[in-house]
Amino acid sequence: MLETTENHPNPATQTRRAPALPLVPINYDDEEELTLEQRQALFGEYEESMRAIGEGEIVRGTVLAIDEKDVLVDVGFKSEGIISLSEFPDPSSIKVGDILEVFLEKMENQDGLVVLSKQRADFVRVWDRVKEAHDNGQVVEGKLIRKIKGGVVVDLYGVEAFLPGSQIALRQVQNVDALLGQAVAVKIIKLNKRRRNIVVSRRAVLEEERDRMKATILKDLAKDQIREGQVKNITDFGAFVDLGGIDGLLHITDMSWGRVQHPSELVKIGDKVRVKVLNFDPEKERISLGLKQLEAYPWEGVEEKYKVGDRIKGKVVSITDYGAFIELEKGIEGLIHVSEMSWTRHVRHPSKVVNIGDFIEAVVLKVDKANEKISLGLKQVEPDPWLTLDMKYPPGMRVKGKVRNLTNFGAFVELEEGIDGLVHVSDMSWTKRVAHPSEVLKKGDAVEVVVLSIDKEHRRISLGLKQVSEDPWPLLADRFPANMELTGTVNRLFDRGAIVDLGDGIEGFIPLSQLGLDDLKRPNDAFEVGESLTMKVTRVDVPNHRLILSVKAWLVEQDDIALAEWTSKRNQVRANIAANPPVEEPAVPRSKDDDVVVDE
Repeated sequence: MLETTENHPNPATQTRRAPALPLVPINYDDEEELTLEQRQALFGEYEESMRAIGEGEIVRGTVLAIDEKDVLVDVGFKSEGIISLSEFPDPSSIKVGDILEVFLEKMENQDGLVVLSKQRADFVRVWDRVKEAHDNGQVVEGKLIRKIKGGVVVDLYGVEAFLPGSQIALRQVQNVDALLGQAVAVKIIKLNKRRRNIVVSRRAVLEEERDRMKATILKDLAKDQIREGQVKNITDFGAFVDLGGIDGLLHITDMSWGRVQHPSELVKIGDKVRVKVLNFDPEKERISLGLKQLEAYPWEGVEEKYKVGDRIKGKVVSITDYGAFIELEKGIEGLIHVSEMSWTRHVRHPSKVVNIGDFIEAVVLKVDKANEKISLGLKQVEPDPWLTLDMKYPPGMRVKGKVRNLTNFGAFVELEEGIDGLVHVSDMSWTKRVAHPSEVLKKGDAVEVVVLSIDKEHRRISLGLKQVSEDPWPLLADRFPANMELTGTVNRLFDRGAIVDLGDGIEGFIPLSQLGLDDLKRPNDAFEVGESLTMKVTRVDVPNHRLILSVKAWLVEQDDIALAEWTSKRNQVRANIAANPPVEEPAVPRSKDDDVVVDE
């Protein structure tokens, strides 16, 4: 529904045409009232006005009505003209009665209306000005009015121009909406009058400005200068700072005297920062910048501030496999090596003792200013328990503990948290040769042991399991007199002889030379584990806890039949062994008893 007014203003004519005819009612039926001269003058003025209005010209018109799509305009012709409402940058500002300059595109369309254009009128009016700015490369001002596909529409001298997205700034703009409504300097880079197409570039203006600033900076820039710039980009290794037309690199190692995990901890894109020029290569246009260099060197006088033996407090800022770094103050860190974390515990990883963010107390062990290193100790905060351990656990003392771990050579028994002692396999039984601790103990067993010795220097405690009971060997000398005949089972064979189980946890030893075969080089060539042997007692070695036996001594007393049977059995065993060689067993762990050489 068109909005109308009852009294339309007289339509104004274009400057080039004659004034519009007065709206006087004419009665063509009353022709005798007009003289011939009057009629000729009237038609002459009408023809002149028609010649003054032509297609492709700008005329002035009055807004008669406005609806949702079009604006009805009276340009003083026989019919009104229409303009699409979309041609007005601000449709809400158009009111009935407004005087407009419009472009007459067509005298009459299929509906009998004059076809007008507001945009073309605006374009024609400013074309000469736009073309002159384009030809001369002038910088002009435009206002960003709305975003469209591929860019932004710019109001330039009252007409619409197109600013492509790639030409908005030096780098891609993430939020174009934030720029809408702003007036910006642009250059006209492309024109097409027939299509009424104007393309502008803000980037061209910014590039020229950057080049001017860059030339100025390159002329004045020098090492050790203090400059102000803006953070332009952030990477994992640093930040690029725009010094005004040229970028410099602020490396992460030059940001702070302290520890920096990522540059974003200290700077953000857009931040204004004061930096120092560390290095400048004019040919390659490379600039190295520093931020920490504007502050005092924190390691100056560090030896006086942190003396060896001082107790200090700090924050755990980093943990590695070999230790933990403690921040003592900004730019100064010390290392607590994993070996300096506990007097008694074997710390496998620092995270078992400290966590990042912990505030801890430590002792200064060493200061190396040249290499910017401070060695710290955590265990030194407490007294060394090994210094007085022999007073707490004197040799001969019976103590209770828990089997913490088993090895090939013994069992570690925990006496208290962090204090372990070793029960060697040779100290597990008075009468039995223990090949592996698992024959006697299991992990987790609660046991009573005797403290044998404490080595403070090497931090070792020797424990004994067999020492809990009395040594039975003095009594065994009476139980097994010399030349006593015994029967036992072969327990173990090794190069020097055979171990025989005599029962009741008692073992005897048969040297190689006493096995009864003169040509025997290895016991396991003619004897098998588990077979029964008859032998005689040679002697009981009480000091070395050995019961020495001899098959050879038993054979001497046998008759020919018994000797023949024994020899036959050895040959059969030898043949079986030769046909089915036994799997070589691991060497028996050496014990203190092995130091005794027996050659009976």
